[in-house]
Amino acid sequence: MSIWRGDHPLILASQSAVRKSLLENAGLTVETMPANIDERGIQQKSGMKNPGGIATLLAAEKAKHVSALHPKRYVVGADQTLALGERLFSKPAGRDAAADQLAALAGQMHTLHSAVSVARQGQVVFSHVGAARMTMRKLTARDIASYLDAAGDKVTTSVGAYQLEGLGAHLLEKVDGDHFTILGLPLLPLLAFLRGENLLSV
Repeated sequence: MSIWRGDHPLILASQSAVRKSLLENAGLTVETMPANIDERGIQQKSGMKNPGGIATLLAAEKAKHVSALHPKRYVVGADQTLALGERLFSKPAGRDAAADQLAALAGQMHTLHSAVSVARQGQVVFSHVGAARMTMRKLTARDIASYLDAAGDKVTTSVGAYQLEGLGAHLLEKVDGDHFTILGLPLLPLLAFLRGENLLSV
């Protein structure tokens, strides 16, 4: 049952099935309209090095891009970065890149930064970034190959080459942080904002 009170469905500026599912499971009425922006180009032009700042910037740019096309609608943008010390990770381009990422993360603690922004009339009206610390267990080359065989192409859809909600759970030893932040959408702060806008009935 939907608790959404807006005149139009909320727009999610992403093609992430996980993020859409999180919103729908929370009772929101959602449409997806992925933002066609050059994420790496925007990141490089900004000169930012801070992972949380980069995630916030990209979430905001996604929301603003789609909001400019639908100015009367509320648009949610989200982004996630993974940092191992000062090294930032992007989605791996293929199996070899995924294997390299997993080898670097194995036995290490890394940090996921997840940002969410809401835009209306082309302007950001809300932003939040959360962080979660993940410790990956030690992995041999054989462990990594077995995981990649089982996980398939999905490894290229997430930073770090794993998804906690799927087979990626087998790679981790310890998780410290908000569940929704780990999945790529800090849901509770977003719901609090939408509630403050009188867009939710609960």
